[in-house]
Amino acid sequence: CDLDTGRTHQIRVHLAALGHPVAGDAEYGGAEAGASRPMLHAWRLRLRHPRTGADMSFEAPPPADFEAFWSSLDSTSPPHHVGRPALAAKRLRPGGG
Repeated sequence: CDLDTGRTHQIRVHLAALGHPVAGDAEYGGAEAGASRPMLHAWRLRLRHPRTGADMSFEAPPPADFEAFWSSLDSTSPPHHVGRPALAAKRLRPGGG
């Protein structure tokens, strides 16, 4: 999966095409009980300021509904790692899918 741009829905489309839709993403096949929206969260953004060239970094903890959703999953679900919640968004399917 090579994400070249920030086009709308690109991550969601790529993950769904690979058979691992984002949990809670009803539009691309990831509808999950208890998830009222796609469970996708950028915990850290790093960029270079366009005028000064200064490196900038912003961090945000997962929202409460995101944490509640992952906490509600059973032990067969992937572990939730607060530092990398987007990686946990790929819920494994029975049979190794």
